[in-house]
Amino acid sequence: MGRPAKRHGLITRLWHWINLITVVVLFMSGLTISNAHRLLYWGHWGFSREHAWLEVPRFPGWMTLPTEYSLAVARDWHILMAWPFAVGLLVMWIYMLIGGHFWRDLRTSFKEWRPKAIWADIVQHLKLNFDHGAAKFNFLQKLTYGLVLGVLLPGMVLSGMAISPGFEPAAPWLVDMFGGRQSARSIHFIFAWGIFAFFVVHIVLVLLAGPIHQLRDMITGGQFDPEAAEQAKKGEAS
Repeated sequence: MGRPAKRHGLITRLWHWINLITVVVLFMSGLTISNAHRLLYWGHWGFSREHAWLEVPRFPGWMTLPTEYSLAVARDWHILMAWPFAVGLLVMWIYMLIGGHFWRDLRTSFKEWRPKAIWADIVQHLKLNFDHGAAKFNFLQKLTYGLVLGVLLPGMVLSGMAISPGFEPAAPWLVDMFGGRQSARSIHFIFAWGIFAFFVVHIVLVLLAGPIHQLRDMITGGQFDPEAAEQAKKGEAS
């Protein structure tokens, strides 16, 4: 018999921890950048409060990077972390598609989209019952990870490129795709807080599900039974 399959592959674990660092630095430096101009607009332009759809609060120093206001330093940190964030996401998607992680663990089935099945999954979560049998993830986890990996994280990369001052002349189509540079900036801000919300919920659920076990598996890989997972997959298809 071969070695037991890992619950989390090496690429997944490396990406998880590297992405954690990059997201935290990007978020904190992004708050400093937000403090430089706290008005958000839609469209291609916007300059004053009467044009804005939202005025965001000024974030305190303990939430920002650097702690003392410096737009130049914040931009340096933001650009420094943007590269490993974007490249890491690309590598992760290649790994998930070619290695089968996406098709095997994250793809949802038609049966899981039935209202009765979704409601049952919600009820179990409300009861703090996170047991999903032999399958690696339950439906709500698959849906959440799909939104984060497929929408929020790529959206952050693309909208970040669209609001980069030097990028618009090279790819004006990307700016137009978001409806304008100011729209891209607003979407970038909204998606950043969407990722923050996911981060908070993720931490809470890890604490409720047993943090020592969860952290150990994300460091060592844990063990996963592929035969049991295959049986669960057959049960979903039936």
